[in-house]
Amino acid sequence: MCGIAGFVDFRKDTTSETLKRMTDAVTHRGPDDAGYEVYEHASALVGFGQRRLSILDLSPLGHQPMHFGENLIVNFNGEIYNFKEIRKELEEKGYTFKSWSDTEVILKGYDCWGLDVIQKFTGMFAIALYDVSKEEIYLIRDRAGVKPLYYFWDGSSLLFGSELKSLYQHPSFKKNIDVNSLALYLQFSYIPAPSTIFYDTYKLVPGHILTIKLKSKELKTDKYWDVFDHYNKPKLNVSDNEAIEQTHDLMKKAYEYRMVADVPVGVFLSGGYDSSSVAALLQAGRTDKLKTFTIGFNENEFNEAPEAKKIANYLGTDHTEWYLTAKEAGEVLPLLPEIYDEPFSDNSTVPTVLVSKLARQQVKVALSADGGDEIFGGYGKFSQAEKYTTGMPSAVQKILSTSMSLINPEYIPYFNKQYNFTTRYEKMKLIWKSQDPVQAVKYISQYIPEREVESFLGKSFDRYHTFFEEGDKVLKNDGVTNRLLAIDYKTFLVDNNLVKVDRATMSVGLEGREPMLDHKLIEYLAQLPSNFKIRNGVNKWLLKEIVHKYIPKELMERPKRPFIAPLMIWFRDELKEQLRYYLSETNLAKTGVFNPAPIIALREDYLAGKRVNYQKLWQLLVFQLWYDRWIQKL
Repeated sequence: MCGIAGFVDFRKDTTSETLKRMTDAVTHRGPDDAGYEVYEHASALVGFGQRRLSILDLSPLGHQPMHFGENLIVNFNGEIYNFKEIRKELEEKGYTFKSWSDTEVILKGYDCWGLDVIQKFTGMFAIALYDVSKEEIYLIRDRAGVKPLYYFWDGSSLLFGSELKSLYQHPSFKKNIDVNSLALYLQFSYIPAPSTIFYDTYKLVPGHILTIKLKSKELKTDKYWDVFDHYNKPKLNVSDNEAIEQTHDLMKKAYEYRMVADVPVGVFLSGGYDSSSVAALLQAGRTDKLKTFTIGFNENEFNEAPEAKKIANYLGTDHTEWYLTAKEAGEVLPLLPEIYDEPFSDNSTVPTVLVSKLARQQVKVALSADGGDEIFGGYGKFSQAEKYTTGMPSAVQKILSTSMSLINPEYIPYFNKQYNFTTRYEKMKLIWKSQDPVQAVKYISQYIPEREVESFLGKSFDRYHTFFEEGDKVLKNDGVTNRLLAIDYKTFLVDNNLVKVDRATMSVGLEGREPMLDHKLIEYLAQLPSNFKIRNGVNKWLLKEIVHKYIPKELMERPKRPFIAPLMIWFRDELKEQLRYYLSETNLAKTGVFNPAPIIALREDYLAGKRVNYQKLWQLLVFQLWYDRWIQKL
């Protein structure tokens, strides 16, 4: 696990000192070693930099950038879990190895099979590979998007890095805020790929390769894997027992792969089905106790720690918990824009950062259970979207939507005093207008509807294309659940959950691994009919059947609690002054992107105790913190 940075400069004026600054900006991702190299090409200067977190082969032989002969150079962030199998295959073809690192396997695998070697990889990775003889550079991102990869292109300079803060260090980079991307952020609390907060700056979409041709200055992007392709395959005709057995075997193998390390490994345990499956399958058959970690809250309605402790005790893990206070949360707030250098306001960033800090005291690798909701059907929004769009005739939906457009919800007695009513009214109007479950999930996922975003910005904005608009690319031959899972996989999972965990873990030099996102497990589940995921109103039916083999049902079955900090309580008390300061008229106006009046009105309604969705204010506050750190102070 590492942080990478680099450039392709067709102006040929980037210095090695600039490369060092770009690379060292992500020192937290790799505090154990550093490498910086600049290569001269007739058309451009090429720079590769890497900060290393030593997980496999702790010796200097794992140093990067790594070379093979005179023609191949690699810069790599991530882990190839099956590198030993690939290495053995290469050795049978006559290749020899100097190290026990997966990086060397990438190089020699490419030398043997070219870019087809990527299809052999099981892992998480962001790779920059320079083929000197072909005069091409490849940027490659793993199938699920566990590892981040950003790039900037202005026609003369291509900059890339694991985090935006690396790009900030290059003089060619322009911090021009894209208001259309800001609108996406305000809607979802994250910015869906490939967009970023800046113009000319992009996230490489998971499962894609960006090729830079040095002679022609041409950039092209190619797809090598897409979860849609697997959802579109014919559905498997298997029995319940066959599906349970096959899924269990794939999970067990995927989980064990993520334990491969030359350093201590632990597990984040919330006590829910996803993380409990990881802990249960890995602890079974082990004599040594698995280390598990949990964050708790003193506010009972948000606290999962007691349930997690019960699961840990039942499984016999070595469990550590930390109860988070509002004071400790307040101390983390100023750190968030440093950790998340693009506006990002998932409401569990604070506890995720702190559970990573907790785990890093004992281990160097932590397994997280992200992806379980997206691949097994865990979120209530999936059932809601189906009910809202198929639960009544389309003609009735159309009439309701049209009628709602004629009525201002703020003037509807009684209801206008209910929690977040105006927003929910707007969402239902749009859902019934679309009559499409994929669009329904999009609207359900929006914290701030587009109309309200326009009021906050004081103007209209362009609607950027996202994967929410690609629902028709998933076949409609199996109800709606599988379609919704496929879309959620390419939106909320990638650009919210995986961003949250990657930045939080790497901020403390902890490698986060995602065992539920093994591509072979995902490919199999994608071909299972929808009723293996949600059956008779039971979410995650298949996963629950597997977990109940290890943990009694009565210990697992309880109301689902989201892993979020109790911000709505803290912002009315201990953190109230921070909310007032950053969402003041002066601070809102200085960004040049907001219309302060409706935001201040929302803030005052919230502080007065009205039933306002605090998440809207949290998103605005996080943007203000980010702006203050990365735009105002630089």
